[in-house]
Amino acid sequence: MKIWPFPRSEKKSLGNPTEAEYALFTGGSVAGSTVSLATALTVPAVQSSIRLISEASATLDIIVERRDGNNWTRETEHPVARLLADRPNDWTSTFELIRDLVATALTHDRGGIAWVNRVGDEVREIVRYEPDHVTVDFSADGRQEPSFKINNRAEDAQNIVHLRGPFGRSCLALAAGAIGAAKDMEGHASKLFKNGARPGGVIQSPKPLGDEGFKKMGAAWRAAHEGPDNAGRTAILWDGATWQAMTLTSTDAQFLENRKFQIIEIARAFRVPPSMIYDLDRATWSNSEQMGKEFLSYTLEPWLRALEGALRRALFLPEERGDFRIRFDRDDLTRADLNDRATAINSLIASRVLNPNEGRAWLDLPPRDGGEEYANPNTGSNQPGLGHNGGPALDDQTQEPGNGPE
Repeated sequence: MKIWPFPRSEKKSLGNPTEAEYALFTGGSVAGSTVSLATALTVPAVQSSIRLISEASATLDIIVERRDGNNWTRETEHPVARLLADRPNDWTSTFELIRDLVATALTHDRGGIAWVNRVGDEVREIVRYEPDHVTVDFSADGRQEPSFKINNRAEDAQNIVHLRGPFGRSCLALAAGAIGAAKDMEGHASKLFKNGARPGGVIQSPKPLGDEGFKKMGAAWRAAHEGPDNAGRTAILWDGATWQAMTLTSTDAQFLENRKFQIIEIARAFRVPPSMIYDLDRATWSNSEQMGKEFLSYTLEPWLRALEGALRRALFLPEERGDFRIRFDRDDLTRADLNDRATAINSLIASRVLNPNEGRAWLDLPPRDGGEEYANPNTGSNQPGLGHNGGPALDDQTQEPGNGPE
């Protein structure tokens, strides 16, 4: 009997499991809900909330700063600064790295994980790993000190960027009940319109019709009254039959309101303003602006602080952390329109809080000669090169007009 060669077996990876595989190995739910992780991400409010937080974080410039006495100055020559300014590795941009770290922390309990590849003391690349390839264990003595394995290989915690949500749980897991309810409502709405879940009414007859009579009555009714061309026609019934319209229950009548409430519930779980995920029912010009400010202060800022701490701990050696830090430039998210910004900058320069070159920096413009002077441009006596009466300043020796401003 010929038994060679053996048939080649197919090898599969669970790095990106299907919904059936996820259900088999995890119980098929997010924190006990009947909604799997993959299904939860198909709820538009969930996906929009995750993208809003993760992409807003990733759009900000990352600045490496060095301590200079009591001040911090921008550092561009440090290897970490060069790495984050370009690409953290050969296949990932800095935007993608930050976006995916935050998105993973929002959707997985173990958080977003990235490995820092060092050659000697120099950081050469930062590589983010999918949660399925990472094991995170916490010490049992209450200190919550983590240890990490990547593809079953132990890694030094010093070389791991670890971003987690509060409570040791992801926002997606904590909102599993609200997400499940939203998904169930979405499925019911789909079936309602696809299959016509409720008839328009019923015909009641006091006499038994029999199979043949039932078929004839049904065919005659459909021919006379069904379809858009027959809408509004007067119904003619026979043998004492009556028509009874089907009415909606209070729950059915409020189905749309229930769906809208679930959107707000999901927005509340992710701490994003409903108007920013396009629930505009109660949005006005004034409260939308206020909600945008609250998004920056109460939603995005905690994630940015956590990111700054995680990156600083992993990218700088312990002896460097006192002299270097990583900061996200929030100016891009707090910028007003050009007219408001120009008014604010002019006011700050006039009150000598800023000098002209600092104001130009807010507009991404290069400095100009003489722009380091703190002077009020609206009063001649305070301008550099002008006398107290607004005329040219006199030279101390010759008493002749000196060089005024160009």
